[in-house]
Amino acid sequence: MHTRTKSGSKKSDDTLKSQNLLKDPYSEICKFTDPEIQNLKSCFPPKTIFRSFDSSVRSVAVSETLICFPALSFLVRFLYPFHYLTHNVFEHTGISNRQAMPMLWRALFTREGIIEKEGLQFDLPESAYLYTLVTHVSNLFLFKSKPHQPIPVLKTTRNDSSWRNQFFFIRRDSIPEGDTLPLRWISKVKNLQALLNF
Repeated sequence: MHTRTKSGSKKSDDTLKSQNLLKDPYSEICKFTDPEIQNLKSCFPPKTIFRSFDSSVRSVAVSETLICFPALSFLVRFLYPFHYLTHNVFEHTGISNRQAMPMLWRALFTREGIIEKEGLQFDLPESAYLYTLVTHVSNLFLFKSKPHQPIPVLKTTRNDSSWRNQFFFIRRDSIPEGDTLPLRWISKVKNLQALLNF
């Protein structure tokens, strides 16, 4: 696994600053260690640079040089760069990867599988027709099925008690489009309904 040298890590580590958006920062102590990060290496391009495990940093920390990823998204078998549907959801709503709750990741992964297997067209307009994007505690977001619509993807609401503590940081300039990923968490997102005519 690529890691930063001592001469380079000091500079990047100093740029990580908390946004103070977590109601209970102590509940989100990072527990995703270097061996676990190593297991996700194959989910990223070969030259990706991972920041070493540090339990003192919270997922809400932001940096111009580092980006936080939730481990859950890759434990459910996502690969980076993301499929166009997932990429578009994050790009046009403005939320960061770590702000997406498990249900959102599972719904996107399942939809991507259907797209690839069935060759269906499914993008933001179709997502907006089936879901609303709602906020939860501590500025986290999930998909909520619209009333009177069939549930688009079953079994996506299963609870993951440890997902908040499983995250890691990657150097932005070591991955494709890393410089375009959100710098900060946001508290308000673009209405998916406005994307029906996207």
